[in-house]
Amino acid sequence: MKKLISSLVILLLALIVWNLPSTSFGIDGLTTVQQRVIAIFVLATLLWITEAIPSWATSLVIITTMCLTVSDNSLSFLKSDSESFGTLMSSKEIMATFANPVIMLFLGGFILAIAATKSGLDVLLAKTLIKPFGKRSETVLLGFILITGTFSMFISNTATAAMMLVFLTPVFAALPPDGKGRTALTLSIPIAANLGGMATPIGTPPNAIALQALNDPEGLNMHIGFGDWVAFMFPLVIVLLFISWYLIKKLFPFKKKTIELSITGEIHSGWRMKVVSITFIITVLMWLFDRYTGVDANTVAMIPMGVFAVTGVITKRDLQSINWSVIWMVAGGFALGLGLNGSGLAGAVIRSIPFGGWSPMLILIISGAICYILSNFISNTATAALLVPILVVACTGMGDALKQIGGTSTVIIGIALSASSAMCLPISTPPNAIAHSTGLVEQKDMLKIGLIVGMVSLILGYLLLFFVGKTGLIGG
Repeated sequence: MKKLISSLVILLLALIVWNLPSTSFGIDGLTTVQQRVIAIFVLATLLWITEAIPSWATSLVIITTMCLTVSDNSLSFLKSDSESFGTLMSSKEIMATFANPVIMLFLGGFILAIAATKSGLDVLLAKTLIKPFGKRSETVLLGFILITGTFSMFISNTATAAMMLVFLTPVFAALPPDGKGRTALTLSIPIAANLGGMATPIGTPPNAIALQALNDPEGLNMHIGFGDWVAFMFPLVIVLLFISWYLIKKLFPFKKKTIELSITGEIHSGWRMKVVSITFIITVLMWLFDRYTGVDANTVAMIPMGVFAVTGVITKRDLQSINWSVIWMVAGGFALGLGLNGSGLAGAVIRSIPFGGWSPMLILIISGAICYILSNFISNTATAALLVPILVVACTGMGDALKQIGGTSTVIIGIALSASSAMCLPISTPPNAIAHSTGLVEQKDMLKIGLIVGMVSLILGYLLLFFVGKTGLIGG
């Protein structure tokens, strides 16, 4: 009942915005279509923040509402020929957000994860990678952090956390129940999964949202590739993973100095493993060197889908296990961005607000802080989908003034960074929730390590983005 009441109140507020006099918004020449986009934006914002309905459902509401009210296929009584009505958008373009090339990138990542699990490649990698770290408790902790961080660069953070916590089960049996070793190992998984996702465009949805905005040919058009992103974010993630290891082992010291490690799981030795391994290597290499192959990351993501479908590694039943809710969530964010640009609202806002007179540093600090705070309580993806379209408008309006902080890329990628740095609470990210569900981690412990690692991540991350932007290593 509480959620129903919240939904009705939010709908009422959106309808009020829908019907306000156009002069109320302070935007010169605001059209009816643009005002409707504002109302839809308000509706989406409040639904995402309150979670009155699931986040993926909010995205579907956005796209459906846009098709029925601001597209060329809108309901007849919502159309008008008056000059102040504005230009309706293409319903095909709105619906095409479900098939945005970045969506293909995510599907490729999901398919790779499923294939790795079915073939046992994930278990093989875990066993192979953890072996060099020996039996000392602290080095085993480092091993799990680095392995989890590496997996989450290419596989869903949630799937990575779930998989690694399964591997930890036999390790817990070897640790005394009265020490902090179990807490340290359990906390290492969500921390590493959250940080590892920063390294690649497919590591976490906020990265894809930021990259889409930066490369949008109708907008910023910066031509930042998969390899470009990895070139500066991967070193940052490695540094953050080592810092996290140091902090965790100091805050939660092991009572037992050695661990007998045993990772169990079926590893296939037949053709399936060979197909998955070769495809995985080829896909990752083509992602990393997309600037040399001439094939963008979104197209490369089609390779594992095609290969695994033809060879039978992936079946129609496997497709049902894909996290489609994330796909819908990302599509909703793209639809909002399309609404802002396609309706001309973004341009109208730029003409009406003197962004050029604002302090770039203030925009940077406020946007990062808002994203960090919101992401600790609501979906990281929802937060990024909410803020990125707004900041694209703001950054476009500020023009060359942003060069003093490294350019537009500092602000937009900073949103993805802030979203991934928010890991204070069990509800902040799915990996946090999974770790907390084990009963081995108290909320105060998660808050302590999550806050410290998050702040370190924000400080080092923004310094890196400033340096990268100022030196021209990526588009400004």
